[in-house]
Amino acid sequence: MRFTFRLIAASIAGVVCNVAPALAQDYPQLKPGQWEMTSSSSKSADAKPNKMTMCTDVAVQKQMMDMGKGLSRDLCSKLDVRREGDKYIGDSVCKVGESTMTSRSVMTVQGDTAYKTVITATYDPPLMGMKEANTTIEGRNTGPCRDGLTPGDVVGADGRKFNMKSYANPQRAAPAPKAKPPENSKVPQ
Repeated sequence: MRFTFRLIAASIAGVVCNVAPALAQDYPQLKPGQWEMTSSSSKSADAKPNKMTMCTDVAVQKQMMDMGKGLSRDLCSKLDVRREGDKYIGDSVCKVGESTMTSRSVMTVQGDTAYKTVITATYDPPLMGMKEANTTIEGRNTGPCRDGLTPGDVVGADGRKFNMKSYANPQRAAPAPKAKPPENSKVPQ
């Protein structure tokens, strides 16, 4: 279960790192609402596609773009993104732990309601035993957010839910500590 959560977060971060700088330039905003996303990887022949659901709005998209820019600035020594018609092509060299990831992503958009991103990456030295990976992520808008989801909520294939806002703004992830009353004050009983 922990690996699935990391895979979801890594998939989202990978797309955000590779594509966010282009999105900020002239990419049409994705339609707010609920998105169904399927990612598949060449990591193993018997791997099943990973499905997730995300509720998004304009503010969440901006936070994800800002997060992607920050991750790219912190982790990547190279990030070239260009637009060719309905495609955004990104080439990057980024540090992931002790490994250097060299990747190419091609994101094809269909208006503001669907996209397909293909990411090819190599890792030197191998990352968790993985020397290369090919990942495809397809997303489509399915209408307004439902199932009790609020903007930023992501639900993985295993049913675990987290909110992207806590990753884009870590200060919001933990509740503020409660103030302790002074020792000499009386607490009503």
